Amino acid sequence: EVQLVESGGGLVQAGGSLRLSCAASGLTFDDYAIAWFRQAPGKGREGVSYIDSSDGDIYYADSVKGRFTISSDNAKNTVYLQMNSLKPEDTAIYYCAATSRKLTIVAGEYDYWGQGTQVTVSS
Repeated sequence: EVQLVESGGGLVQAGGSLRLSCAASGLTFDDYAIAWFRQAPGKGREGVSYIDSSDGDIYYADSVKGRFTISSDNAKNTVYLQMNSLKPEDTAIYYCAATSRKLTIVAGEYDYWGQGTQVTVSS
């Protein structure tokens, strides 16, 4: 059974930092790319970043480029999202998800999802 468990969310002031973790079980990073999505109240799910450890592909949405960094620790089967210079518009529930497909940030093409972790950035 595949499980993705996010942690690390919380409340932070604008300009601050958080590091989210996504611990995966039941899959290997050689076979799956891992992405972070977010969903703010009243908005659709937005693809933030993904990492494919099998070939090193990394993607960032323009809205987070230069502020967020995704990384993976294959030995721990964990993907991290380091979020710096946080803005109030980054407030959302952040989800990690896994896909066996290549080069996609389309939510419907992700096979497994975590339960989400809340990130709140105050102004």
